[in-house]
Amino acid sequence: MNIDQKLAQLKSRFEELTVALGDPDIYGNQKKFAEYSKEHSDLREVVDLYNKLQRVRTDIRGNTEIIKTEKDADLIEMAREEMDGLQDEAQKLEDEIKFKLVPRDPEDKRNAIVEIRAGTGGDEAGIFAGDLFNMYRRYADTQGWQLEILSLNEAAKGGFKEIVFSLQGAEIFGKMKYESGVHRVQRVPETESQGRVHTSAATVAVLPEAEEVDVVINPADLEYDTFRASGAGGQHVNKTDSAIRIRHIPSGVVVECQEERSQIKNRAKALTMLRTRLFDMEYEKKAKERAAARKSQVSTGDRSAKIRTYNYPQGRITDHRIGLTLYNLDDAMKGNISEVIDGLKLADNLERLSALAES
Repeated sequence: MNIDQKLAQLKSRFEELTVALGDPDIYGNQKKFAEYSKEHSDLREVVDLYNKLQRVRTDIRGNTEIIKTEKDADLIEMAREEMDGLQDEAQKLEDEIKFKLVPRDPEDKRNAIVEIRAGTGGDEAGIFAGDLFNMYRRYADTQGWQLEILSLNEAAKGGFKEIVFSLQGAEIFGKMKYESGVHRVQRVPETESQGRVHTSAATVAVLPEAEEVDVVINPADLEYDTFRASGAGGQHVNKTDSAIRIRHIPSGVVVECQEERSQIKNRAKALTMLRTRLFDMEYEKKAKERAAARKSQVSTGDRSAKIRTYNYPQGRITDHRIGLTLYNLDDAMKGNISEVIDGLKLADNLERLSALAES
């Protein structure tokens, strides 16, 4: 089924619902009335756009006929001038409609927990992990999101061996999920005396934050351990066993939190992290299945894949999934990564749209 056939089908359904909602008998069945009303409302926007597109296409056909058959040069010129605007409007409407048809990932609206870990490259990998954290912190600021550090392990020469933080706000996972994977940096480390370019890496995992209702955890399946926090937090946390480590026995998943002075608060955050990890295991499995079915290049299911390279000598950032190369590395590291994320979201939507057209 092509897109036009799908739209015609949706328009027919919309008209059926319009008639049904005008039937007095439907008011006697409040459940059915609510279902029909919601479906009618959901379809209205795309049907309105489709109707507008049909009118524009009718005007295009009319102008095409004038250009082919009319003898008056002035009328032909007017038709040609009008045609450019009509074709642009038609293309804009088609693009808008296509994205209205793409089924949304129901998890896109969730908050997210982000884990950044230093990979290959020694001290430089830890420094790069810190750079990535700062990039996301600044991006979060531009989006009006709230960032909270859950756990960190600082690296000896700066940056982090590992840092875990939560992001809270609107539609976070829908944007951040494309950041999962291996990020590679090419630059001359500060410790390099010969001026040679080194390649280092860090991994990023973005998890949709789970709520209590999403994952039911049996308290008997948990092992708790307390220890003294280190690093950020000051002297107080270093003197008390406020840090919490939780092991989920059935899955083997281990989480820890040491950022709060209170053991109770660390315990609550650690449980949120654990629920999110368990929820994400199922989400990642489904993401891999969907990506395999679509032969997706923008998969969020394979977190071992190299997804992006940050080349400092050339000021270049390249996302390998969609072949996007930008020469604004300095801006990107300051948190201006919307162009990259928007490009990935567009590519993902196009893949979803293609799958929809083939279904």
